[in-house]
Amino acid sequence: MKSVRVRFAPSPTGPLHIGGVRTALYNYLFAKKFKGTFILRIEDTDQNRYVPGAEAYIIDSLRWFGLLPDEGPEFGGEYGPYRQSERKEIYKQYGDKLLADGNAYYAFDTPEELEMMRESDQTFKYDSKSRKVLKNSLTLPPEKVKELLEKGENIAVRLKIPENEIISFNDEIRGHVSFESNELDDKVILKGDGMPTYHLANIVDDHLMEITHVIRGEEWLPSTAHHVLMYRFFGWTPPSFSHLPLILKPTGQGKLSKRDGAKFGFPVFPLSWDSDHEEDNFTGFKDDGFLPEAVLNFLALLGWSPGNDQEMFTLPELCEVFSLDKITKSGARFDIDKAKWFNQQYIIHSDNLKLAYTVQDKAIDEGYNVSIEYLADVCGLMKERVHKTDEIISGGRFFFEPPHAFDDETIKKRYKPENSKHFLKIADQIGAGEKNEIEQIIKGYVQENGLKLGEFMPILRIALSGSMQGPDLIQSMMLIGNKESSERITLAVAYFDKLF
Repeated sequence: MKSVRVRFAPSPTGPLHIGGVRTALYNYLFAKKFKGTFILRIEDTDQNRYVPGAEAYIIDSLRWFGLLPDEGPEFGGEYGPYRQSERKEIYKQYGDKLLADGNAYYAFDTPEELEMMRESDQTFKYDSKSRKVLKNSLTLPPEKVKELLEKGENIAVRLKIPENEIISFNDEIRGHVSFESNELDDKVILKGDGMPTYHLANIVDDHLMEITHVIRGEEWLPSTAHHVLMYRFFGWTPPSFSHLPLILKPTGQGKLSKRDGAKFGFPVFPLSWDSDHEEDNFTGFKDDGFLPEAVLNFLALLGWSPGNDQEMFTLPELCEVFSLDKITKSGARFDIDKAKWFNQQYIIHSDNLKLAYTVQDKAIDEGYNVSIEYLADVCGLMKERVHKTDEIISGGRFFFEPPHAFDDETIKKRYKPENSKHFLKIADQIGAGEKNEIEQIIKGYVQENGLKLGEFMPILRIALSGSMQGPDLIQSMMLIGNKESSERITLAVAYFDKLF
């Protein structure tokens, strides 16, 4: 088998959508399964849609996920440049070859003229029929063509689609696919500024970079007939094609879009994105408290199945078991609750110190300047109670500061003012003791005074954290410390007594 070479080829027109991440993931998994090469290529030929910072965002996202390219911008390689804007002269020579061989032609129609055609005919397309009456090098005399080329305005090179042909290819996911050439439009392959469109650029680059497998979204399936034709025109062997199913909205209706994150209340981008326009600012999975391993595991199963009931996979495990034949044809519904479940599992099984470094910035932003060791201990107590890493800080504030409010309803139901003196004595003993004595102090005092432990532990929990919710009480008190725990109990009892 020829050495596998695959490419992830995003356009830097904004932040990388999570659907693009899944495409990158599948390409990466396929490459690594066969010990092949994973290439990043930046398809920036559409300069009008180019967004500054988008390329860096794409690379930062791949780094966060650990999907490091073997070749590409910032990664090097022998097949560069890996930005299409730096390969302009390469495309021109191949466009010229298509023109010389009669497989492409010059079109001189203005945007206004084409718009008028569309307005007069809703089904209009530039194809094998309409090109016979439009302004192009197939209909105009040679001297007029020469004049227009010298003038240099409104020049486009279009692919000349042959008439009355069936264009077929095999898709690794969808099987045999065929198109009637009469249904295809004569796509622009070179624009007036000399820049290629996707259709020419990706064909030329895939051939020159020796890409063996093209794994991309199903939105490119209708264009593949054009690409297969160009491979034939150039006399090249096309790569294997695989067109991935859509990621659908949570409702299952329609493709998940960048705006759906705000609509449904969850991220659809890996990292946060700041824009000059507020409506284009997005929070990413990273800043929303997701671990990259969890997001990758979740995405891998959006459209692919291992063939059994296993759900949890490390990236190396995915590389071993991944195969194109187990990718589904139908779209996969994006289920944020399932994504949270994966994240919870990865948080639970994460090393406490690693988690601490993950949430350290969040803690600092909240004003909690504690040691990384202390933060690791907090993570150890909180990690089984959260779905997202940021909840470790928001749900465990009492580890960093005394509660600012208490569960008054529970206090009124369960607190007995006559026990006030007992709580204060317990607080005094805790303050004078060692942290490994806290449980013994509480249970010993309750037993010695003929009291009920069930009446004291819930109140102590509220005194410490403000509510009945939280991790193990004794372990929490040991972490907070004897002195701080004692002071909190004393202050809380004074507040509780005022409720009666």
